[in-house]
Amino acid sequence: MKRVEKGDFVKVHYTGRLDDGQVFDSSEGNQPLHFQVGSGHVIPGFENALLGMAVHEKKSFRIPAEEAYGERDERLAKVFERSELPPDFNPPVGQVLSLTTSDNQTVYATVTDVTDTTVTLDLNHFLAGKALNFDVELVEISDAPCPSDCSCGCSC
Repeated sequence: MKRVEKGDFVKVHYTGRLDDGQVFDSSEGNQPLHFQVGSGHVIPGFENALLGMAVHEKKSFRIPAEEAYGERDERLAKVFERSELPPDFNPPVGQVLSLTTSDNQTVYATVTDVTDTTVTLDLNHFLAGKALNFDVELVEISDAPCPSDCSCGCSC
């Protein structure tokens, strides 16, 4: 029976939860997640947990923060003076903004505080500093990406 190795293309159904049980992501009701193991398209702890699994096998595992999105870095909380921002910029606390860096990379920031004079943005990933718990089912193992006419929605 074939088991997952680095370089394989896999499809998995998953549900991700925080330690308090809150679901932060799931493929339930959608197409399974499809990626090449070892390609870096998913966090390392997730890839490593799939190694050795067989099709239709189910597994639950916990990924510590340092193997997921890393620890929070408080230096990534930035305070901006309102005078530096567009006059009509009035985001609510909790809103996630998509920002483009000078080298054309997209980063996401969460609005954490708004006052009359400042807006504070947190540039940490929203899962930074958190352990992640997953329930997965391996749906398929392949040695090739999906065909170009695939309808799974993957980016292979």
